[in-house]
Amino acid sequence: MTAHAVHLQDPVDVFIIGGGINGCGIARDAAGRGYSVCLCEMNDLASGTSSWSTKLVHGGLRYLEHYEFRLVREALMEREVLWAMAPHIIRPLRFVLPHHKGLRPAWLLRLGLFLYDHIGGRKRLPATRTLDLTRDEAGKSLKPGFSKAFEYSDCWVDDARLVVLNARDAADRGADIRTRTRLVTARTDTDRWLLTLEDQRSGERDEVRARFVVNAAGPWVDHVLASAFGLTGVHNVRLVQGSHIVVAKLFDHDRCYIFQNEDGRIIFAIPYEQDYTLIGTTDLDYDGDPGHAGISVAEIEYLCAAASEYFESPVEPGDVVWAYSGVRPLYDDGASKAQEATRDYVLMREDATGIPPLVNIFGGKITTYRRLAESMMEKIEAAIGGKGPRWTSGATLPGGDFNAAGFETETARLRRDYPFLPASHADRLFRTYGTRARAMLGAAEATADLGPLFGADLYTAEVDYLMAQEWAATADDLLWRRTKRGLALTVGERAALEDYMEAGVQKRRSAAG
Repeated sequence: MTAHAVHLQDPVDVFIIGGGINGCGIARDAAGRGYSVCLCEMNDLASGTSSWSTKLVHGGLRYLEHYEFRLVREALMEREVLWAMAPHIIRPLRFVLPHHKGLRPAWLLRLGLFLYDHIGGRKRLPATRTLDLTRDEAGKSLKPGFSKAFEYSDCWVDDARLVVLNARDAADRGADIRTRTRLVTARTDTDRWLLTLEDQRSGERDEVRARFVVNAAGPWVDHVLASAFGLTGVHNVRLVQGSHIVVAKLFDHDRCYIFQNEDGRIIFAIPYEQDYTLIGTTDLDYDGDPGHAGISVAEIEYLCAAASEYFESPVEPGDVVWAYSGVRPLYDDGASKAQEATRDYVLMREDATGIPPLVNIFGGKITTYRRLAESMMEKIEAAIGGKGPRWTSGATLPGGDFNAAGFETETARLRRDYPFLPASHADRLFRTYGTRARAMLGAAEATADLGPLFGADLYTAEVDYLMAQEWAATADDLLWRRTKRGLALTVGERAALEDYMEAGVQKRRSAAG
């Protein structure tokens, strides 16, 4: 096909704009019910808000202070559902909340944690307990003034992989997933949408007809309405920047900390990739292109100072080995402060006369993405007719088809099947791919069968698998989203990987012809 050629397809039932967690979750749910689905993402899957999170599946303890009881209850109920769906990329995590004299009183913390334990149907996650920090290991890295803490449960998630696995499952069920594809224009064609798409690399254009359109563009949701649909002057989202820093690990245990700050906010300090600690997040109103968000000096200083209030060894800006920022598309509810804006999701149908169904998504959290998808399916069914029933709550994501309680048994089995793998490498592969690690490793009987090494434990076989099965096209896709090996490779190794992947993309494009 020549550049800018147009190709008409049969109408699809559901067309989705945006390859973040909400868009991919809806694509999976809809495809699993039997709808024909097409999704376009202008960059890489999870390249926006969904990969710049604090990487938690949690109820949101602090949301109780803002009386968001429905949101907290729904999120708490989802923790164990998601854990069962993807036990390779989601795992329980215990949170240590030190009592800070002069801030929230102990009775208030106890009340909040009592609600947290009991309003969300917790079954497998352990309950809250009180810690004596003068005796517990969690107190060793903290300043001596902190003597009491409360420990409760939530979960950790590999956020970008959660997105990709939803997309992979959607594709396995028939969805057409198009990365690096931008929606150029959308116009009505009787009772259908006629959508013009452009491949961001080749410039080729394509047209898709759709009965129902979902605008899940995240921070770009209003921009899409204006640029593609011609609905100018809309303002629905409040953009809030959240930034995180990564430093060499500050403690040896596997729990994380949640710290109160004097400004009323909280930050987390979470174990990250064995050798590091992740600290975040900030909440600042953002104005500008969401793709250009970056951490400021002031944010780095804020996070360092907040962590240093608790840790015995101060955290300095010079300790930061990596930082990232993302923009959250919160629904603009008129809250006076960024941290007070609702994290709940809003699904809003455009009510312009005579247009086919178009529903926009504002807000939302990783934890509630599956419930958001089910809410969107209700709107789809009402508009174009129902198909299959709800199904996602008991269905595992790719690689997650094992019992979470048997995680260690499964990783040991992988090591037995591939005895040439060092234990740490086998463990990382299973935590990344679950039971699909075997599909990636194939018939390999020795390290040499995995192909050349790019650095750390990243071999060509894994790179090829991610390019073929998970839409990875650049080194950033692979190092910061499909895996978390970005900190493990040198600048030169990253450059060699980029060259290899670019050559692979060009080869695939030539073969496609």
